[in-house]
Amino acid sequence: MSARALTVMLVAAEPSGDERGAGLARALKRRLGEGVRFVGVGGERMAAEGVESPFDITQLSVLGLVEGLMAYPRVVACADATAALAARERPDVAILVDSWGFTLRVAQRLRRLDPALPLIKYVGPQVWATRPGRAKTLAASVDHLLSIHAFDAPYFEAEGLPTTFVGNSALSLDFSRADPERLRAQIGAPAGAPILLVLPGSRPAEIERVLPAFGEAVALLKAERPELQVVIPAAPTVAEAVKARVAGWSCRAHVVEGEAAKLDAMKAATVALACSGTVTTQLALAGTPMVVGYRIGPVTYAILKRLVRTRYVTLFNIAAETEVAPELIQDACNGLALAAEVGRRLDDETLRRAQVREQYAALDKMGRGGPDPDDAAADAVLEVLAARKA
Repeated sequence: MSARALTVMLVAAEPSGDERGAGLARALKRRLGEGVRFVGVGGERMAAEGVESPFDITQLSVLGLVEGLMAYPRVVACADATAALAARERPDVAILVDSWGFTLRVAQRLRRLDPALPLIKYVGPQVWATRPGRAKTLAASVDHLLSIHAFDAPYFEAEGLPTTFVGNSALSLDFSRADPERLRAQIGAPAGAPILLVLPGSRPAEIERVLPAFGEAVALLKAERPELQVVIPAAPTVAEAVKARVAGWSCRAHVVEGEAAKLDAMKAATVALACSGTVTTQLALAGTPMVVGYRIGPVTYAILKRLVRTRYVTLFNIAAETEVAPELIQDACNGLALAAEVGRRLDDETLRRAQVREQYAALDKMGRGGPDPDDAAADAVLEVLAARKA
């Protein structure tokens, strides 16, 4: 590799950020070939693109305000290790992907380390939903924002932060190679048997808080529908924890791993029971009707209830301005309620089709069918660097 190769630092602390970081790395490679090298922090997907992380990012998958306070020393130590990596590698640009609390601390350290280093934030905090003051904080910490929502820019540009809308990578997920029949063969599902897809999240805390309620719902649904096939695509960060919990269930659930198996399962599913997050957009794109559930710590919930300004937590529900997919949050996220909503959809094909149509309409509002976000993000990064050089 040329000694003059552009050194790009990519920092991501969660599975969704790892996926975005990997996509951006691939897009930069397509443009620069051997003229780019990567350093930074990430998970398995970024590692496959050449980002050797100095620590395991699963320790940064923190959910909730109280849990965040408890994890603070760990977050600070990892931010310090990231800054030390930058001091050794001397990157030409640092791109900080999602994970507000961690990447903000990294940005502050990198700014002190090298005030001239261009800092780009990829995915801004959802200031339109809660804590609008974060727009000002981010503007003081980085040089440019790559946003995934078309409505982000005014909030950040009002604080003087240049913002480029690049689109949401979840909206460009490629299902062209997904094979529902391959999934059915893998789990031995009889022809015509309904498939319930269970997606309990990618953070350890989500597995602890959400999966028990999902498990109760599955038991109730299986008791009434013995032919129901249950499939759980497990994220790499929590695969072992998911397997350990599911092993204790009273009914059989097929745990599958890997991106290909997840996409196969999304296309094969009759209905999905999903933890709130990026996966809900992916499911909508696959044409899968779903029920959304979520639980956080009671103290965190009480605080967020006062801060959050949107009626919904699911992005396509927010875009549609109505509850396209049912959201069962906190105490409502219990086995009986979840089973009732999932059961209605398992038993009513007309309801399933109507929900899929509404999900697609909401995705169109969110920018489905637009330019590839990985390519748009890569172009934006190179434009920022070119402007700096000029």
